[in-house]
Amino acid sequence: MRIALCLAALLIGGSATMAHAEPDLAFGAYQRGQYLLAFREATLRVEKNKNDAPAMTLLGELYNQGLGVPLSPEKAADWYRLAAERGDAHALASLGLMALDGRGMKKDPAQARTWLEQAAAKDEPVASYNLALMLLTTGSDAELAKAAALLRQASDAEVSDAQHALGVLYLQGRGVTRDAAQAAHYFERAARNGSSIGEVEYAILLFNGEGITKNESRAARYFRSAAAKGNAIAQNRLARMLAAGRGVPQNKVDAAAWHLLASAQGLKDPWLDDALKDMTADEKTRAEKVAAERLGAR
Repeated sequence: MRIALCLAALLIGGSATMAHAEPDLAFGAYQRGQYLLAFREATLRVEKNKNDAPAMTLLGELYNQGLGVPLSPEKAADWYRLAAERGDAHALASLGLMALDGRGMKKDPAQARTWLEQAAAKDEPVASYNLALMLLTTGSDAELAKAAALLRQASDAEVSDAQHALGVLYLQGRGVTRDAAQAAHYFERAARNGSSIGEVEYAILLFNGEGITKNESRAARYFRSAAAKGNAIAQNRLARMLAAGRGVPQNKVDAAAWHLLASAQGLKDPWLDDALKDMTADEKTRAEKVAAERLGAR
């Protein structure tokens, strides 16, 4: 799954690069959601300094998202290009993603790769992650190994999608030596950073005792967290555990509620249908109510 440039990274990178003695009014306004003020301050900075790459990148971001100014991918790309010519890693990453999507410019995977490579060389984590995704599709052993290295770089910057992807590579032995313990390590880090799919993968390893000490009750907690975020696989696995009383006390009403939510997303399960077939009409009504409440709470 491709991820776009992290706004927090843009703010941190801009502030760190500028290192002004005076307050960074443009980025401060951006962070507070005062986008028109951010636009004015960034524009003033560029007028005073034609090489102010962070201010150019900020203007690109405002146009890219339509914040305080009319949405214009073309104007965003123009500002990103000016910043990229001055070596701004965030602008290079944004240009790479836009070239991949054909947004604000003609779709050009080769140019996208060049920009992403330039940004990744500057340790831009989102560029590293998205470049790794491109390399994973080639099937080349050398590029698989390079993709793993890029994912490790993005993982060190706590990009949860990169941590999950690297965990998958360790579990499959693609680009790296197969190592279930390393897979569990990266899945757990992804889970800590809020990735529901990371929670699911980590919970599966916990439940099976693969690469980590088996712990069904802990697995249930991770499944429950991901299920609450709407992950259908987590909802299904938690429903199975509740129906069987594994890792959690048996609770068929709760199991049926999660099963209903997973089924609504297309994840059918004949085993659960059979396990829950003897529920009373009252229990089924309660399960439907709980499922509706959970759906409404998201």
